[in-house]
Amino acid sequence: MFKEGVVTQLLVAHKNGDEGAVDELFKLVYDELRDIASRELYFRSPGKTMNPTGLVHEAYLKLFDKTENNWENRAHFFGVTSRAMRQILVDYARRWKAQKRGGSAARYKSTRLDASVIAGDDVQPIDILDLDHALNRLEGLNPRFARIVECRYFANMSVKETAEVLDVAERTVNRDWIKAKSLLYMMLMENAI
Repeated sequence: MFKEGVVTQLLVAHKNGDEGAVDELFKLVYDELRDIASRELYFRSPGKTMNPTGLVHEAYLKLFDKTENNWENRAHFFGVTSRAMRQILVDYARRWKAQKRGGSAARYKSTRLDASVIAGDDVQPIDILDLDHALNRLEGLNPRFARIVECRYFANMSVKETAEVLDVAERTVNRDWIKAKSLLYMMLMENAI
């Protein structure tokens, strides 16, 4: 882990036009982003070509290819990055399924994620497309719940960091995290039936 505030300073420098800040930021957060990517890809099916390094680099390109980035701090940056990784994995799984329609490939469970964070230790991996569908439904019910799941599950943020990103109390994050996991679990179980 790195010194608190350095990422925020680099984000501010980037926002103010310092092109070198992006390279410095990427070097500084690369290992942490790779850890997040590794965790997200851990349960994917064999034979897939996406790897943690590729996911980090695609997220980097997606984030820094935009002309306007208004990251407020480290927690906000990692929240946005985790959402970008989720979108990349979902797009990747959709493309893969589209190429493999028909035959035995139609039964393929696309990129899968560890469900233990959501429902307990003895749960099977979750299909990322099912998770994305459930998260979209959750967002329709309560957008903050969906953001908490993204921060806690995808970005592996602490309760404090999540509260900072969402500008709510830590108690609110703890309470909403429990509710969000329950709702998400029920939605995923509906899909499994």
